[in-house]
Amino acid sequence: QVQLVESGGGLVQAGGSLRLSCAASGRTFSSFYMGWFRQAPGKERDFVAGINWSGISTSYATSVKGRFTISRDNAKNTVYLQMNSLKPEDTAVYYCAADQSTIFLKESIKYWGQGTQVTVSS
Repeated sequence: QVQLVESGGGLVQAGGSLRLSCAASGRTFSSFYMGWFRQAPGKERDFVAGINWSGISTSYATSVKGRFTISRDNAKNTVYLQMNSLKPEDTAVYYCAADQSTIFLKESIKYWGQGTQVTVSS
């Protein structure tokens, strides 16, 4: 069993930065593929970024590529999402996710955090 707890959300002006953290419980954290999704009001939950167990392989949604950076610290059981040059359209609830499979689809992901709100004002 893996439990995920996000933190770091908040209100920021356009152009600003935030860093989200996701702390995971469980001794098998280092074997999991980790990632972030986001869901804006009235919209689907969308993939934002993902990272493999070693941290070497990462993946990003086109809309955030070049602005967001995902990383992980297996010693701390934590995954991060550094968000720079934030835009109002980045406003959403951000969810941390984990799964043993690298086929990282929201329909099949086994573990989710409770979400953290990110609001970007114009």
